[in-house]
Amino acid sequence: MSIVEARDVSVSYPVFTSSARSLKNKLLSRTTGGRVAGKSSRYAEIQALENVSFRFEPGDRVALIGHNGSGKSTLLRVMAGIYHPASGSMHVEGRVAALFDTAFGMDQESTGYENILLRGLYLGLTRAEIESQADDIAEFTELGEFLDMPIRTYSAGMVARLAFAISTAVNADVLLVDEGIGAGDAAFVAKANKRLIGFIERAPIVVLSSHDPSMIKKFCTRGLVLQRGKLLFDGPIEDAYEHYDEVVGASISS
Repeated sequence: MSIVEARDVSVSYPVFTSSARSLKNKLLSRTTGGRVAGKSSRYAEIQALENVSFRFEPGDRVALIGHNGSGKSTLLRVMAGIYHPASGSMHVEGRVAALFDTAFGMDQESTGYENILLRGLYLGLTRAEIESQADDIAEFTELGEFLDMPIRTYSAGMVARLAFAISTAVNADVLLVDEGIGAGDAAFVAKANKRLIGFIERAPIVVLSSHDPSMIKKFCTRGLVLQRGKLLFDGPIEDAYEHYDEVVGASISS
């Protein structure tokens, strides 16, 4: 059974500066959305997540809602195992596919074909699973002879295409999607979106971070509202947006 369960998850990290004057701390707080938890002459500590708890089960289609820096991307990375909680625990059962951080599991000196294998292994596929899908992945990328070349010769869009194609070849139990993943140039977007929709429909648990309400309401039935690293609301998607609008309105008027 696929499960994602967070229990009082907190994440903090230092931002090193030449000084931690009060003005700089205020700017850091506004731009990151996190709370400045501590300061010294050398760094300020940002509280990116604070005591966040929830449980996702099969059938859950969850949206992470909040302004830039509210903790959405940090939370996705904790679920993916990229970040580890400073306190609390994150328990995930099932194969995870994370559609972000396109450079993860990619070797700049290896060819596109070699990276299909490397990234596939990183994502938890067996060699047999990767080899059975290699031709489909290669065809989807539309990179042709470039797949025989080291990816250090690729443009950022070409790397994104390759990473996207490999990631969406995984039969995921838990799908984590960050809207900033990108998938190459504009001509590739419609094709990528069609593949992504099928990927979302197959996954038992989907967690989506996006600033596009129409996209979220199309795929998600549950919303988590985050602000400055704290979970303010967890419930039906329409109620989540109402709560978010109230929070945003209150912050603007204050």
